[in-house]
Amino acid sequence: MNEYLRIPFGDAVAVVVDWVTTHLGGFFSVIRAVVSFFYEWVEYFLGAPPFWAVVVVIAALAFVAKGWKFGLGTAVGLLFIGTLGQWENAMSTLALVLVAGAVAIVLSIPLGVLAAKSSLASQIIRPVLDFMQTTPAFVYLIPALLLFRIGVVPGIVATVVFAMAPGVRLTELGIRGVDEEVVEAGHAFGSSPWRILRQIQLPLAKPSIMAGVNQVIMLSLSMVVIAGMVGAGGLGGDIVASLNRIDIALGAEAGISVVVLAIILDRMTAALGADRRARRHPLRNTGAPSAPAAAPSTQEARSADAEQPAPVGAGA
Repeated sequence: MNEYLRIPFGDAVAVVVDWVTTHLGGFFSVIRAVVSFFYEWVEYFLGAPPFWAVVVVIAALAFVAKGWKFGLGTAVGLLFIGTLGQWENAMSTLALVLVAGAVAIVLSIPLGVLAAKSSLASQIIRPVLDFMQTTPAFVYLIPALLLFRIGVVPGIVATVVFAMAPGVRLTELGIRGVDEEVVEAGHAFGSSPWRILRQIQLPLAKPSIMAGVNQVIMLSLSMVVIAGMVGAGGLGGDIVASLNRIDIALGAEAGISVVVLAIILDRMTAALGADRRARRHPLRNTGAPSAPAAAPSTQEARSADAEQPAPVGAGA
């Protein structure tokens, strides 16, 4: 095509990134320090205790979330990762997923509430989410590398950008799906908008919001390989190393470890969004008819008859 018709879009983006790097370098250095601080502490709490202690704690959380079968399966899966020699890498990857997922959730839920409350905000946010979801992760990984340098921080930033879109969309969908009559009843009783949001809309939208949280966690875990390419380490680093060396054994061990972590996180976040009784006994709430009420005793029936007023003219 004729060079005169070419739009220098890439050059303009490069100029903007250069300007941001030059004039806002201190701001991004602070962000890098804060993100690194939280990541290092989460990684320390996951990696410093003995192997068996972390397994017991995570298995106990799984038991509370979904019962003893899931708790036992979680313990077996974590022990399997340990026997592969991938425990430290798995804990580094889990720390990255937890930090990136927490940041994405903290950003996505308020944005989803804002989009549900304001049609203008929804019209502005939706194209941005479309851009975030359709743009390849490597594209916005380049400016992240320039702003935060090689390490775990650009991987976390890229993961947050990639993973937060489902949280925003499902939060907005859940709040917009709340029955209008319930909200109007709250207004009729004089509840403030904040109280209606906190006590009516958010509880009723919880299944949709938790589905968004689940998707955020899963998408965060899917970014570990890309994060490993920019120096984040963990299981993603081993997968990248296996690609560079064509090491099938290392790639298989790191890959199956990612799968085990994905299953545990998926089931746990899905269980947290379910009803508490349905977590432990999923077959109880199947629509079976409830037991009939007990018939009143003879003494209760006589007392009830005595309390009834006599009909007019009965004594005549």
